[in-house]
Amino acid sequence: MDQEKTSAEDCCPKFDPIPWDQQTLEWTDKNFIRDTIPQFLHIPLPGTIKKVMGKMWKQAKDSGADPEMKDFIAMAYDPSPWKSEFYMAVTKAVPGADNVQLSGTFLTKVFDGPYNAVPKWIKEMNKYVASKGRTNKKYYFCYTTCPKCARKYGHNYVVVFSEVS
Repeated sequence: MDQEKTSAEDCCPKFDPIPWDQQTLEWTDKNFIRDTIPQFLHIPLPGTIKKVMGKMWKQAKDSGADPEMKDFIAMAYDPSPWKSEFYMAVTKAVPGADNVQLSGTFLTKVFDGPYNAVPKWIKEMNKYVASKGRTNKKYYFCYTTCPKCARKYGHNYVVVFSEVS
């Protein structure tokens, strides 16, 4: 993601939604590492996201597989109300991590608002995918900033990646 730090005190870089809105991405064996977190009715247990993302970033960095910030992507997929899978883009396989490769066509759309708007965003995304003559196979959500930085910047941007057929 094309993000830029505005000061040394920033936790999350300020996100520019324009390059990510309404894009079509073609991925062939794009490298990611994956980890899971427990959740209750799609709500992550306190502290789990920060812990897992920190662990994944350390694994990527220590193995030299960390991408440049402009290429950084971290996505979440909820296979059930009790578990979420996190995917972090890497430049190569990471020893000791759950390495996965994603291939396919992905349509993106950027939303801005509270996390409880996800059902509404899915409906909007379904319409967008249909308008492109496609069918959704799976949704991934890229939360672009932590809640603290979202408040600071005044935006809670979320990029929805729809894997389509």
